[in-house]
Amino acid sequence: MNKSLNSILRKKTNVNFFTTPSHSGKFFIKHKFYQFYKSDISETEVHKPEEALECSEKQAAQIYGTVKTKYLINGSTSGIVAAVLACVKSGEKVLIWDNAHPCHKNACILAGAEVAEYSIPLNEKWGIPQAVTVEIIEPYLKSGGIKAVIVTSPHYEGVVSDIAALVDVCHKYCAYLIVDEAHGALYPFSDRLPQSAVTIADFTVQSLHKTAGGLNPTALLHTNTDLDVGKALALFNTTSPSYPLLAVIESTIKYLNSKKGRAKIDTLITEIEEFKKKCTNVEFYNGDTTKILIKKSGMTGFELSEFLYKNKIEDERANNKSVLLLTGLGTDYKKLDYLFKKLKNV
Repeated sequence: MNKSLNSILRKKTNVNFFTTPSHSGKFFIKHKFYQFYKSDISETEVHKPEEALECSEKQAAQIYGTVKTKYLINGSTSGIVAAVLACVKSGEKVLIWDNAHPCHKNACILAGAEVAEYSIPLNEKWGIPQAVTVEIIEPYLKSGGIKAVIVTSPHYEGVVSDIAALVDVCHKYCAYLIVDEAHGALYPFSDRLPQSAVTIADFTVQSLHKTAGGLNPTALLHTNTDLDVGKALALFNTTSPSYPLLAVIESTIKYLNSKKGRAKIDTLITEIEEFKKKCTNVEFYNGDTTKILIKKSGMTGFELSEFLYKNKIEDERANNKSVLLLTGLGTDYKKLDYLFKKLKNV
C-alpha cells in the first residue's frame, strides 16, 4: 500500500455518512480553516495564547453552568483519563461497565487504580444495553472502597441513564460520578433532547465531533468539583497544543449557544421526527432523537446494514437486531430524504 495522508484527505465520495464526525465534511462552523497554518501558533510572548485559552474556558464554564470546563484536543478519552487521575489515588477502586470504552479501564491503569466491573442487562428486542440504574451500582458501593464510578450515558444508541439518581447514590457512599457523555454534546442546548449530565455529575466528558459538528478529536471535560483537573491533564497532555483546534472548540461552543445554533438543532430534531413519521416500513427505537436506531422485521441488523451500504449509506454500527444511524449538525433534509427513499425499498 502506497497511500499518503494527503491522498486520503483529497478523496471524494458520494456515500451518505450517518457516522462520526457529524459535520459530514459539509457543515462548517469555523470557515477560516484554510488559514490553518497561519493560525498554528505557539506559546510565545507575541501571541500569549495561554491567557486567551484561560479566558475562553471560563466563558465556556459560564455557558454550561459548571465549575470548570476544559478544552480537549485528544478526544473524550483524555477527559476520562484526567477525571480518574484527579479523583483517584493508586490502589483505590473504580467501578466501570464491563463493556465500556477501552479508555475507562486504561484510565484506571494509568492511575494505578483497582478495577471493579458491573454488567448492564441487554434489551433483547434491539440488541442494545439498557440504562444504568441505582440498583445495578449500589451493591458495589455498599461493599465499600469504591472511590469513583464511570457511567456511559448516552450509550451509542441513545439510551440515557438517570444521572441525578446515580450521583445521589454515589455521593451517599462518598464516591465521585464520572459520566461519559461523549455522544450527548447537543443535550445542553435543546429542551427536546435528554437532560445533560454537565451540571449534575462530578465530571462529564463530551465529544464535539460526534454530534455537534466539531472536528476530530475536539472534546470537553466539565467538572463540578474543586479538584484540579488542569493539573491532571498536564500529566499527559502535550505542551505544544493545536491552537487552531482549540479555536474550533471555542467557535463550536459559541455556535451551539447562539440563537442560530439552537435553531439548527431544533430544525434537525424536527426533520428527523418528520422522517420517522413517513418512514413506516421499519421500526424505530424511542430514545435520543438524534440517534436513528432502526430494525426491519424479517432481517437481521447486519443484513439491513449491508442493504444500506449497497445503497451508498454507511451506518455507525449494527448488531444482530438493529442498525444505528448517527445524525448531527451535518445532517440535513436532503440526506434524510435519501435515506427515506432507500428504506422504502427494503
